[in-house]
Amino acid sequence: MKKRHPVRRTICVLLILILLAVLSAGIYYGSRGYKMYQDAVSQMSVADRVGNIRAQEHFTRYSEMTDFYIEAVISVEDRRFREHKGIDPIALCRALWTDVKTMSFKEGGSTITQQLAKNLLFTQEKSIERKAAEVFAVMDLEKEYSKEEIFELYVNMACFGNGYEGIYDAAAGYFEKLPAELTDYEAAVLAGVPNAPSVYAPGTDEALASMRVRQVLRSMVRNDVITQAQMDGML
Repeated sequence: MKKRHPVRRTICVLLILILLAVLSAGIYYGSRGYKMYQDAVSQMSVADRVGNIRAQEHFTRYSEMTDFYIEAVISVEDRRFREHKGIDPIALCRALWTDVKTMSFKEGGSTITQQLAKNLLFTQEKSIERKAAEVFAVMDLEKEYSKEEIFELYVNMACFGNGYEGIYDAAAGYFEKLPAELTDYEAAVLAGVPNAPSVYAPGTDEALASMRVRQVLRSMVRNDVITQAQMDGML
């Protein structure tokens, strides 16, 4: 009987150990994440939290936003938002690969639904447990609410800098307009702010804000929402 090469045998053992380690970590953080999610909803249910957001005086419905603003947010934040079930495997794998290369935990690969879950239920602290907890929250959100409802909840809770919370306050505060009255360029400006409000908010750093608007518009061109000519006409 032919003996297995020692190097090959060692590699097989290492692969098995790695798989067991990944499985163990998944079970460990999955259970802790589930507990974190259960703790959050035991304090106040998702339905009650959503009800509180919708009860706010200037809650803005999906139908009260311009199509351009909606498409700008989706293009720059989560271009497969309408197709995925709350978790985008492609964006997640890309983010994980970036984290591995940089040895950091900066890239989250978060979808709009994940960002809503974080804002609705958890703190902004980055941890593996919280990312696991987000998964359980996302499954419930995607089951109970439509994509339009998830989108409107997200932009009504988003931080736009300078104390503005939600798209209504941002449109009124920066442009003295209702969300439905925003020009396409103004909509692109606000679509890019929540990614880093302290950096991209109008009036903070005009060079960086302008760069962010270009990023938003380029994402819309890549996703065939607008043409290059339309983008050039706005700049």
